[in-house]
Amino acid sequence: MHAAKIPYYSVDRYLEMELESEQRHEYVNGEILAMTGANAAHNVISLNLASALHAHLRGSPCRVYTNDMKLEVAAAHSFFYPDVLVSCVQPEKLQNCYFVSDAKLVIEVLSPSTDQRDREFKRLTYRQLPGLQEYLLVAQNSRLAICYRRLPDGWQQELYGASEAVELQSIDLTLPLARIYEDVPE
Repeated sequence: MHAAKIPYYSVDRYLEMELESEQRHEYVNGEILAMTGANAAHNVISLNLASALHAHLRGSPCRVYTNDMKLEVAAAHSFFYPDVLVSCVQPEKLQNCYFVSDAKLVIEVLSPSTDQRDREFKRLTYRQLPGLQEYLLVAQNSRLAICYRRLPDGWQQELYGASEAVELQSIDLTLPLARIYEDVPE
Protein backbone atom coordinates (compact mmCIF):
# COMPACT_ATOMS: atom_id res chain seq x y z
CA MET A 1 0.00 0.00 0.00
CA HIS A 2 1.23 3.48 -0.85
CA ALA A 3 0.20 6.46 1.19
CA ALA A 4 0.17 9.90 -0.39
CA LYS A 5 0.47 12.94 1.82
CA ILE A 6 -2.10 15.64 1.07
CA PRO A 7 -0.42 19.01 1.53
CA TYR A 8 -1.93 21.59 3.87
CA TYR A 9 -2.06 25.20 2.69
CA SER A 10 -2.67 28.26 4.83
CA VAL A 11 -5.34 30.73 3.70
CA ASP A 12 -2.65 33.31 2.96
CA ARG A 13 -0.71 30.86 0.79
CA TYR A 14 -3.88 29.82 -1.05
CA LEU A 15 -4.85 33.43 -1.77
CA GLU A 16 -1.30 34.16 -2.94
CA MET A 17 -1.31 31.11 -5.23
CA GLU A 18 -4.71 32.05 -6.71
CA LEU A 19 -3.36 35.44 -7.76
CA GLU A 20 -0.63 33.72 -9.76
CA SER A 21 -2.60 30.76 -11.09
CA GLU A 22 -4.19 30.54 -14.53
CA GLN A 23 -6.66 27.96 -13.18
CA ARG A 24 -9.14 28.59 -10.38
CA HIS A 25 -9.08 26.51 -7.20
CA GLU A 26 -11.41 26.19 -4.26
CA TYR A 27 -10.04 25.95 -0.73
CA VAL A 28 -11.52 23.69 1.94
CA ASN A 29 -9.88 23.74 5.35
CA GLY A 30 -6.31 23.62 4.07
CA GLU A 31 -6.85 21.58 0.91
CA ILE A 32 -6.87 23.06 -2.59
CA LEU A 33 -9.24 21.66 -5.21
CA ALA A 34 -8.87 22.45 -8.93
CA MET A 35 -12.00 23.57 -10.75
CA THR A 36 -13.09 22.45 -14.18
CA GLY A 37 -14.51 24.59 -16.95
CA ALA A 38 -18.19 24.88 -17.79
CA ASN A 39 -20.10 24.10 -20.98
CA ALA A 40 -22.10 26.59 -23.05
CA ALA A 41 -25.47 25.89 -21.36
CA HIS A 42 -23.94 26.39 -17.92
CA ASN A 43 -22.40 29.66 -19.04
CA VAL A 44 -25.61 31.00 -20.63
CA ILE A 45 -27.69 30.11 -17.55
CA SER A 46 -25.18 31.82 -15.26
CA LEU A 47 -25.10 34.91 -17.47
CA ASN A 48 -28.92 35.06 -17.63
CA LEU A 49 -29.11 34.90 -13.84
CA ALA A 50 -26.38 37.49 -13.29
CA SER A 51 -27.91 39.86 -15.87
CA ALA A 52 -31.39 39.65 -14.36
CA LEU A 53 -30.08 40.14 -10.82
CA HIS A 54 -27.82 43.01 -11.84
CA ALA A 55 -30.68 44.85 -13.59
CA HIS A 56 -32.98 44.29 -10.61
CA LEU A 57 -30.43 45.45 -8.01
CA ARG A 58 -29.17 48.50 -9.94
CA GLY A 59 -29.05 51.46 -7.57
CA SER A 60 -29.21 49.30 -4.44
CA PRO A 61 -26.37 48.69 -1.98
CA CYS A 62 -26.13 45.07 -3.17
CA ARG A 63 -23.71 43.80 -5.83
CA VAL A 64 -23.89 40.79 -8.12
CA TYR A 65 -20.71 38.78 -8.64
CA THR A 66 -20.07 35.93 -11.05
CA ASN A 67 -17.82 32.88 -10.99
CA ASP A 68 -14.53 34.77 -10.84
CA MET A 69 -15.21 36.21 -7.36
CA LYS A 70 -14.34 34.00 -4.42
CA LEU A 71 -16.73 33.67 -1.49
CA GLU A 72 -15.16 33.06 1.90
CA VAL A 73 -17.01 30.87 4.38
CA ALA A 74 -14.87 31.70 7.39
CA ALA A 75 -16.65 29.30 9.77
CA ALA A 76 -15.68 26.41 7.45
CA HIS A 77 -12.19 27.74 6.62
CA SER A 78 -13.19 27.64 2.96
CA PHE A 79 -13.30 29.66 -0.25
CA PHE A 80 -15.54 28.84 -3.21
CA TYR A 81 -16.32 30.31 -6.62
CA PRO A 82 -20.13 30.29 -6.82
CA ASP A 83 -21.62 30.73 -10.27
CA VAL A 84 -23.49 33.85 -9.07
CA LEU A 85 -23.72 35.55 -5.70
CA VAL A 86 -25.30 38.67 -4.27
CA SER A 87 -23.49 40.48 -1.48
CA CYS A 88 -24.78 43.58 0.25
CA VAL A 89 -21.48 44.29 2.01
CA GLN A 90 -20.47 47.76 0.90
CA PRO A 91 -17.54 47.57 -1.57
CA GLU A 92 -15.45 49.95 0.51
CA LYS A 93 -15.91 47.61 3.48
CA LEU A 94 -14.71 44.51 1.64
CA GLN A 95 -11.61 43.10 3.29
CA ASN A 96 -10.07 42.11 0.00
CA CYS A 97 -10.93 42.91 -3.58
CA TYR A 98 -10.50 39.25 -4.59
CA PHE A 99 -13.18 37.77 -2.34
CA VAL A 100 -16.29 38.62 -0.38
CA SER A 101 -16.93 37.33 3.11
CA ASP A 102 -20.69 37.09 3.14
CA ALA A 103 -23.56 36.75 0.71
CA LYS A 104 -27.31 37.22 0.84
CA LEU A 105 -27.93 34.91 -2.12
CA VAL A 106 -25.72 32.18 -3.61
CA ILE A 107 -26.53 30.45 -6.89
CA GLU A 108 -24.93 27.32 -8.29
CA VAL A 109 -25.72 25.90 -11.72
CA LEU A 110 -25.73 22.12 -11.44
CA SER A 111 -23.60 20.22 -13.91
CA PRO A 112 -23.04 16.45 -13.90
CA SER A 113 -19.60 16.86 -12.33
CA THR A 114 -20.73 19.25 -9.54
CA ASP A 115 -24.31 18.16 -8.86
CA GLN A 116 -23.75 16.10 -5.71
CA ARG A 117 -21.14 18.46 -4.25
CA ASP A 118 -23.39 21.51 -4.80
CA ARG A 119 -26.50 19.78 -3.40
CA GLU A 120 -24.85 18.42 -0.29
CA PHE A 121 -21.43 19.70 0.75
CA LYS A 122 -21.71 23.27 -0.50
CA ARG A 123 -25.31 23.63 0.66
CA LEU A 124 -24.34 22.72 4.21
CA THR A 125 -21.19 24.82 4.07
CA TYR A 126 -22.89 27.94 2.67
CA ARG A 127 -25.50 27.72 5.46
CA GLN A 128 -22.71 28.82 7.81
CA LEU A 129 -22.66 32.27 6.18
CA PRO A 130 -24.34 34.59 8.69
CA GLY A 131 -26.08 36.72 6.04
CA LEU A 132 -27.15 33.95 3.66
CA GLN A 133 -30.90 34.03 3.11
CA GLU A 134 -31.22 31.83 0.02
CA TYR A 135 -29.25 29.18 -1.83
CA LEU A 136 -30.52 28.53 -5.34
CA LEU A 137 -29.59 25.47 -7.38
CA VAL A 138 -30.40 25.63 -11.08
CA ALA A 139 -30.24 22.45 -13.15
CA GLN A 140 -28.16 22.67 -16.30
CA ASN A 141 -29.68 19.73 -18.15
CA SER A 142 -33.37 20.21 -17.27
CA ARG A 143 -35.60 23.17 -16.49
CA LEU A 144 -35.67 22.86 -12.73
CA ALA A 145 -34.59 25.01 -9.79
CA ILE A 146 -34.41 24.34 -6.07
CA CYS A 147 -34.33 27.19 -3.58
CA TYR A 148 -33.23 26.68 0.02
CA ARG A 149 -34.52 29.58 2.11
CA ARG A 150 -33.49 30.45 5.67
CA LEU A 151 -36.40 30.65 8.10
CA PRO A 152 -36.28 31.72 11.75
CA ASP A 153 -36.37 28.06 12.83
CA GLY A 154 -34.45 26.30 10.03
CA TRP A 155 -34.49 25.98 6.27
CA GLN A 156 -37.23 25.51 3.69
CA GLN A 157 -36.81 23.88 0.28
CA GLU A 158 -38.90 24.94 -2.72
CA LEU A 159 -38.91 23.27 -6.14
CA TYR A 160 -39.69 25.17 -9.33
CA GLY A 161 -40.55 23.55 -12.66
CA ALA A 162 -40.27 24.75 -16.25
CA SER A 163 -43.42 26.88 -16.38
CA GLU A 164 -42.94 28.46 -12.95
CA ALA A 165 -41.11 31.50 -11.62
CA VAL A 166 -38.50 31.40 -8.86
CA GLU A 167 -39.32 33.56 -5.87
CA LEU A 168 -36.10 35.13 -4.59
CA GLN A 169 -37.39 36.68 -1.40
CA SER A 170 -33.90 37.75 -0.32
CA ILE A 171 -33.80 40.35 -3.08
CA ASP A 172 -37.55 40.70 -3.74
CA LEU A 173 -37.41 39.30 -7.27
CA THR A 174 -39.67 36.89 -9.13
CA LEU A 175 -37.74 35.33 -12.00
CA PRO A 176 -39.46 33.04 -14.53
CA LEU A 177 -37.52 29.91 -15.37
CA ALA A 178 -38.08 30.79 -19.03
CA ARG A 179 -35.87 33.86 -18.44
CA ILE A 180 -33.21 31.78 -16.65
CA TYR A 181 -33.08 29.29 -19.55
CA GLU A 182 -33.38 31.88 -22.33
CA ASP A 183 -31.16 30.92 -25.32
CA VAL A 184 -30.52 27.43 -23.89
CA PRO A 185 -31.76 24.75 -26.32
CA GLU A 186 -34.28 22.30 -24.86
